[in-house]
Amino acid sequence: MNEHDSERIAGLLDSEGYEPTDNEADADVVLLNTCCIRENADNKLYGALGNLKALKAAKPDLQIVVGGCLAQKDRDLIQQKAGHVDVVFGTHNVHRATALMAEARATGPLSEFYEEAALDEAEAFPSALPARRETDFAAWLTIQIGCDNSCAFCIVPSVRGREISRSPEDIVEEAQRLAGEGVVEITLLGQNVNSYGRDLAIAARQSGQDVRLRPMFADLLRQVGAIEGIRRVRYTSPHPKDMTPDVYEAMAQTESVAPHLHFPLQSGSDRILAQMHRGYTGDRYLEKLSQARDIIGDVAITTDIIVGFPGETEEDFVQTLEVAAAAEYDNAYTFVFSPRSGTEAAEMQDQFCDPEEVKDRYARLRTVIERSALARSVARVGRVEEVIVEGPSKKNPEVLTGRTANNKLIHFASEPLRVGTFADILVTEGRTQYLLGDLVDVTSRASHRTRIPVISS
Repeated sequence: MNEHDSERIAGLLDSEGYEPTDNEADADVVLLNTCCIRENADNKLYGALGNLKALKAAKPDLQIVVGGCLAQKDRDLIQQKAGHVDVVFGTHNVHRATALMAEARATGPLSEFYEEAALDEAEAFPSALPARRETDFAAWLTIQIGCDNSCAFCIVPSVRGREISRSPEDIVEEAQRLAGEGVVEITLLGQNVNSYGRDLAIAARQSGQDVRLRPMFADLLRQVGAIEGIRRVRYTSPHPKDMTPDVYEAMAQTESVAPHLHFPLQSGSDRILAQMHRGYTGDRYLEKLSQARDIIGDVAITTDIIVGFPGETEEDFVQTLEVAAAAEYDNAYTFVFSPRSGTEAAEMQDQFCDPEEVKDRYARLRTVIERSALARSVARVGRVEEVIVEGPSKKNPEVLTGRTANNKLIHFASEPLRVGTFADILVTEGRTQYLLGDLVDVTSRASHRTRIPVISS
């Protein structure tokens, strides 16, 4: 979501006549859009601002702007620590970025943060904003902001606010517009996407309408998936406690919805899960995962796992290993616990785990994850997978990279192909993080409207 906000801000700057530069010395504006999920975000921000101080002194007209989650969390602290910052704005002020820059030029440094109660839909979901996307074939689409959960380790509710769902009509309208622009893959964004629509249903019931108080996410998947031109629909991230069979059924029955489920576990210990306030047990998590595989079929499963949550014992960690092994993940994003100021877990210093123990546990977890990831990749050898070409391999520019509907990367030699082209690839080898394959056929060539140049093999 932070990256999508950056696209919107870049689009606004484009509309005002700004052009991007790779050289800070040439810049008229340096804008830092921040994320505070990880502990070192603060250090990175203030380090970057410190480095910019000399440039600001040499170029007094240079504007330095800070937005995003860390700006929302620290508010006026940023300008106190870095007086050379001209503008600070919060997570709900993206649509005002360039206007605030203009005001600051006239009146001096300023900051602006909307309170949740004052938000209207246009401010919460600035869908009319232009966006500078890295690729023409894929786009993010925000369906919900904020989070009503109280996970002990997470700062998101503090910086993104309560859950607010965007109207389904507005979402479908933007998806149709994106399809008209040549977008073929849309990723639906939200802090807790599968609770989408619950607040809309509550509001409707309170206004006297006879509606079921239920999330509407499965309905939304079907609506977006039915839009002509949209060939892949992805979403991130759901919460296991809110996942229901109707979402799995929508995934199975809607051809364009990708068979990939990112299903954050966080811990396999029931005791730690309770302290995290996750709302499920390890067994319940595995039951929902089994249900997904039964209904969807060939679905890839990825997850998030935290190692070293305060109070985690060896027994707790072994339970995490057991759940991870049983889940047979295709991949996992594994993290060492990072205390975030303002969260419940950050106040549990007396229970922080020994760093050396955490390091050892992390390595053991990676062994389990990589074993299942390799097995899942090898199981795909011999299949023909349809991919979207994403460009040259980062390690070997002579080889192209594509992504399957299951969200797996395949590297393959090919004739020159444009980014966004669909191709069938025979999988010849499975590796832990990717597949290798041979080109079978080009099924749909990308539009010549793409800004990305032709890539040669």
